[in-house]
Amino acid sequence: MDFTTVIWAVVVLGALAIVFGLILAVAAKVFEVEVDPRLPEIQACLAGANCGGCGYPGCGGCAEAILAGKAPINACAPAGAEGAAKIAAIMGMEAPTGEKMVAHVLCNGGTNAVKNFEYRGVNDCLAATKVLAGDALACKYGCLGFGSCVAACKFDAIHVGENGAAVVDKEKCTNCGACREACPRKLIVEVPYKQKVFVNCANKNKGPAVTKVCANSCIACGMCERTCKFDAIHVVNNVAVIDYTKCRNCTMCAKACPKNAIEPIPTPEEKEKFKAAQKAMAEKKAAAAKAAAEAAAAAKAAEAPKAE
Repeated sequence: MDFTTVIWAVVVLGALAIVFGLILAVAAKVFEVEVDPRLPEIQACLAGANCGGCGYPGCGGCAEAILAGKAPINACAPAGAEGAAKIAAIMGMEAPTGEKMVAHVLCNGGTNAVKNFEYRGVNDCLAATKVLAGDALACKYGCLGFGSCVAACKFDAIHVGENGAAVVDKEKCTNCGACREACPRKLIVEVPYKQKVFVNCANKNKGPAVTKVCANSCIACGMCERTCKFDAIHVVNNVAVIDYTKCRNCTMCAKACPKNAIEPIPTPEEKEKFKAAQKAMAEKKAAAAKAAAEAAAAAKAAEAPKAE
């Protein structure tokens, strides 16, 4: 074996490696793109889920948009207020303030809703609305329960409950918006974290048509509106709507609802106590009105002889 040939081969390859290495080093320096050192710091403050809820292509795209001033500091909802505060410190800005928001599903129909037929196709809500026979669910405003929102959530914050309707775990919810985008019925809305009372119905049809498709539907009777002492709930387009800025979470509207369309659903005992209290209040008002009328009549009768 000619070792001289081997040695020359190693030397030549080594020299070529050094030359190409120098060329690459020079090229890297010449064509170097400067990266703002704040970019990786901002990206480290984001959730890292690449959920797309911010509207940008992943957390890297969101970080670039924040740095460029094209997105707000709190663009990443999953990062929460803590993440926004860290980004604000990096950017030399004030941390944004605001109430924590979470997702909520405006439907508790589930198994109480009437089905047109038993759907056995692709386990997807949008697919279930596209079959030739029409919607599997009779209520055009109800949760289909096939879990498109569950599949979209990267935080395990939403599941189809025992009654067949989707339910949000607000302790896990980051309000990224993925479930809202996935819902073909647009039943998932943004609500304050502290809110405890909800109208879990979005059906805008009138009473008789609504009761035919779901036992838990709002019939626009107005009982909740008349019961509320804070002007926080009104019937709009045949369905009750809560003004969360006025609601005190007293749950009186839920107790007044005859269809259990308002969460939290009261127990039968709570319903009976509410009815008894309402009856006693009505009787008290009637008695006071009667006493006032009798007093007015007596005063008028007493003044009659003086006038003569």
